[in-house]
Amino acid sequence: MRQIERYVMMELLRTFGGLITISTLLLLFVGIFSETRKFNLGILQILQIMPYFVPNMLPYTIPATLLLTVCVVYGRMAGDNEIIAIRAAGVHIIHLIWPSFFLAALLSIFALVLTDQGIPWACNNIERIIAMAMEDIVLDTLRTENQINDKSHGITINAMEVRGRKLIGPTIKYSSRNGGESLTMQAQSAIISFDLRRRQVLLTLEQMQGNLGNNRTIYLENDRIPYELPGKASTAGNRALRTNEVLKKLGAMYDQQKDARRGQAIEAAFALSRGCFDDFQSPAFCRHQGSSDAASSEIRGLRTEYYNRFAMSTSCFFFVLLGSPFAILMAKKQFLTSFLFCFLPILTVYYPIAMMTQNMSKSGQVDPVWALWLANGTLLLASGYYFRKVFRN
Repeated sequence: MRQIERYVMMELLRTFGGLITISTLLLLFVGIFSETRKFNLGILQILQIMPYFVPNMLPYTIPATLLLTVCVVYGRMAGDNEIIAIRAAGVHIIHLIWPSFFLAALLSIFALVLTDQGIPWACNNIERIIAMAMEDIVLDTLRTENQINDKSHGITINAMEVRGRKLIGPTIKYSSRNGGESLTMQAQSAIISFDLRRRQVLLTLEQMQGNLGNNRTIYLENDRIPYELPGKASTAGNRALRTNEVLKKLGAMYDQQKDARRGQAIEAAFALSRGCFDDFQSPAFCRHQGSSDAASSEIRGLRTEYYNRFAMSTSCFFFVLLGSPFAILMAKKQFLTSFLFCFLPILTVYYPIAMMTQNMSKSGQVDPVWALWLANGTLLLASGYYFRKVFRN
């Protein structure tokens, strides 16, 4: 590596290191504030989940920060006429640009590994901490107010007294969310426990009497009632899966779809052989159709997630491919000017195309194998135009 190439690489690394720290910290506090409002987390839980938010933020901060980095470095070099001096010494412009390509390629690989391993690990730990926080919230609410009302699941728990995890004289009322009959249960005591892996509250009732309505009553000496932890469910979805888990789940969905279609074909054959066309609306036929549709929807979502990981990870490289020649042509020391002129088209063209192709892939309108690369292809075409101007001038 020539001295000038080492100089450019060190400038890129130093600038990128400072900018990625600032941008990650800013987005980190925004993400933590959102989770705090969603789950009513305390200061202890905030401090616990803070390190796990960093892997979630990096895939979004790295491409934009790398673009800002090349705008800073090459814009300053061009503005100070360093590039003209280097070209006058007989050094081709590609020797100045390839360090940014090398750095972008390394960061693209890092972003892919982070998406495959880091984000699922972080999401699982965040969910574990939030579930533990919900456990504390449930117990503290019962101790202070002697009741808890979970409207999202239609469950109300009242207790005369709370001793540790034991409820004295609990009354549990369950109201169906679709307006059906309600169920009221009273017990002498109950032990409350938590299954954090399944996000469930487990109530072990002793000497329970249940009122089912219409003068129907049941008596049980000992019974366990599970229900979901209060609070909103995780929104990580398929992002919390590793790539091998995505492929494994995808194979299971293909098998489910194949079995559902086979069962539907058998039901259709029997209906046609008997001439009973009403059987095409039978519960069995509709059940197979519903299973097939659910599997198809899940398959589209998993395929989109799988191919999107590669497309979004390599966006670092395409951002640099456009930003490097653009910053050299702008030749401005005010790096924010170059960054804004370069990032605004990305914000108004690249990201809308990326989101549109993701939604269309999930709905089955396009094939994610090629559609998710359209946004990167747009950057490639634009970078070809600017590279041509750089090489000419």
